[in-house]
Amino acid sequence: MSFTGKYELQFQENFEPFMKALGLPDDQIQKGKDIKSISEIVQDGKKFKITVTTGSKVLHNEFIIGEECEMEMLTGEKVKAVVQMEGNNRLVANLKGLKSVTELNGDTITNTMTMGDLTYKRISKRI
Repeated sequence: MSFTGKYELQFQENFEPFMKALGLPDDQIQKGKDIKSISEIVQDGKKFKITVTTGSKVLHNEFIIGEECEMEMLTGEKVKAVVQMEGNNRLVANLKGLKSVTELNGDTITNTMTMGDLTYKRISKRI
C-alpha cells in the first residue's frame, strides 16, 4: 500500500493540551487549532518525504524506513529518530519521549501521537 498522496486534516482531538505539553506558545496554539493542514507524502519504496503545511508553517521531514534520520518536531526542534514500518500501512517513530503512529486505511490517514498519558489524534483524508 502506498502512502503517496495529499491529505487534508478533517478532525483532530486533544490538540490544545498536547501542544501545551510540547511547549508551544499559546498564540501559536490558538492560530493552529482551526487551520486545516495539508500533508503531502511521497513514498519511493522505503524512502519517504513528508511535507505538512499549516497556514504559513511548513514542516518537512525525509526518512528511510529502519535508518536513523533527523526529524523536525512541531516545536522546530530537530531530533534523531528511526521510523519503522509495521505491516504495509503503519509507520511508527519514537522522538524524544513522543511516540508517533501513522496508519493508512484506504483514503484516510490517522496519526496518533502519545507523550506520557496524553494522546493527540489527527485524521486526514486523501484529496
